[in-house]
Amino acid sequence: MTAISYHDTVNDVQAIDLAARGPFARRDWFAALEGGAGVPLYAVAADASGGIVFPLRRTGRRLEALLNWYAFTWRPLGTAYASADSLSIALAGDLARHTSHIVLERVPDEDGTARQLQRAFERSGWLVVREPCDTNRMLAVGGRSYGEYLEGRPGRLRTTLKRKAKKVDVEILDRFDPGVWADYEDIYSESWKPEEGDPALLRRFAEAEGSAGRIRLAVARHDGVAIAAQFWTVEDGTAYIHKLAHRESAKPLSPGTTLTAALMERVIDGDGVRWVDFGTGDDPYKQDWMEESRPRYRLQCWRARDPRNWPAIARARLRTLVSRDSRG
Repeated sequence: MTAISYHDTVNDVQAIDLAARGPFARRDWFAALEGGAGVPLYAVAADASGGIVFPLRRTGRRLEALLNWYAFTWRPLGTAYASADSLSIALAGDLARHTSHIVLERVPDEDGTARQLQRAFERSGWLVVREPCDTNRMLAVGGRSYGEYLEGRPGRLRTTLKRKAKKVDVEILDRFDPGVWADYEDIYSESWKPEEGDPALLRRFAEAEGSAGRIRLAVARHDGVAIAAQFWTVEDGTAYIHKLAHRESAKPLSPGTTLTAALMERVIDGDGVRWVDFGTGDDPYKQDWMEESRPRYRLQCWRARDPRNWPAIARARLRTLVSRDSRG
């Protein structure tokens, strides 16, 4: 028998020993998001095999994936041996009592998550449209040393490193340092990046990763002045590149390139990672460092009998037809 329950906070979901995968699938991450936009709703399905959780939030009349701009992905949480298919079908069916429109974004599919969720919702009577919404750039290290990896980088990148690397001093920390973090915030304010979304949350996240020994916090200095900074974490064989910034005035020194190279050497040769994940966004500079790209999907799920959904369903179907025509 499957038991369905709903909770307002992740800390109320105590009956399930959640099997976290990465920085955006832990209890403390979702707890940090609970003060943001929308009203959290943790939908839980459990049976003798274990349980799964859909971390959601209510926004208006619809339910959405509980995430924010810092998260690379969203996926259901669950115990290691839970019957994901049957539990997802049961949970998707019960969610129809709470809404007629669900949006799940940044869902990966290299592990089959997006397809599995689409099947579950469709078998529960939802009309589902799955479409790419973002791109993830990543590197499979494949047992290479940093030197071997560097030999495969574009010639212009290797030339830049040879010409500019000695012009800056690099420091890499495996602990949170308030002074270096202050440097990062100051650099970010003078960078090309848009205004930081939630700097207090990002700092709390960095502090927690530092306490757990997962942080790789780096700064590049020129004549003693911090001109570039990056925030990475390392976990279960994967290095995650969270934030990077350099002062626009220091661009001729290419400090960001030097800092990224130093961190790549650290995580490949020092930490022995198997993967490097550059998050979302297909910025051209990421292609110099990463070798593969993976789509992130948006799943729009509607109850077709709700007239309020009909205009959106029609638009989605039109987009699908246009996309098919453009490919054919």
